[in-house]
Amino acid sequence: MGSHIAVRFEGERAYVTLDRPDKHNGLTIDMLRELIDAAHTVGTNRDVRAVILSGNGPSFSSGLDIAEATGDPLAIVRNFVPLPWRGTNTFQEACWAWRRLPVPVIAVVHGRCYGGGLQLALAADVRFGTPDSEYSVMEVKHGLIPDMTGTATLAKLVGADQALLLAMTADIVDAAYADRIGLITEISADPMGEAEKLADRIAARPPQAVASAKRLIDRAWHASARRAFALERAAQLPLIVRRALGSGGKTTK
Repeated sequence: MGSHIAVRFEGERAYVTLDRPDKHNGLTIDMLRELIDAAHTVGTNRDVRAVILSGNGPSFSSGLDIAEATGDPLAIVRNFVPLPWRGTNTFQEACWAWRRLPVPVIAVVHGRCYGGGLQLALAADVRFGTPDSEYSVMEVKHGLIPDMTGTATLAKLVGADQALLLAMTADIVDAAYADRIGLITEISADPMGEAEKLADRIAARPPQAVASAKRLIDRAWHASARRAFALERAAQLPLIVRRALGSGGKTTK
């Protein structure tokens, strides 16, 4: 992989680590591309049952390295244009690629989790944060808005009012506040240990059902009831057929 994103496989787990510790894992455009490549690498490994996303050094990520990114305006323009078959640009796909994976992605957060770093963590399915971790939708401080898929994840997790407060103030909030409003899943003194235990619990379940559950919840969360019911049926039917064929016709849950 690239020089600032490390990927390793250990049994049924994939570990993806931001590795620019001297800059609190500030995200460069090259790192965004590397994150997309990392998601593809993980996605093609059929042995992987869960992904653990973390940051090396003092922080998970301090967000986009504004100084580095603005040093090449043409690169920003090139990477801002979305690919039509994907619907995302480089900035967005670096986060959304983890939502596309059929396996759960667990973010392990410590230190700073700001701006683009927070949007990356929000793209994970579950977030464990240390008691001293800090969170901020930092973009408005720089005259910008969250545009790395944060608009799709923030309101879903914390509600529109909390999302607006975070996006309009750029306030830095502590782990207790983040946990209370649903920005993170759980506070833990050992978030990596919790992530690994959760990965093992999920790995003990049928992978097709896990993948379908992840896809269904993502698609149906803000859908109308009628649409959600249709999505349920579409997701359940192949699982029922698979179970029937694999268990001698028994379909009892």
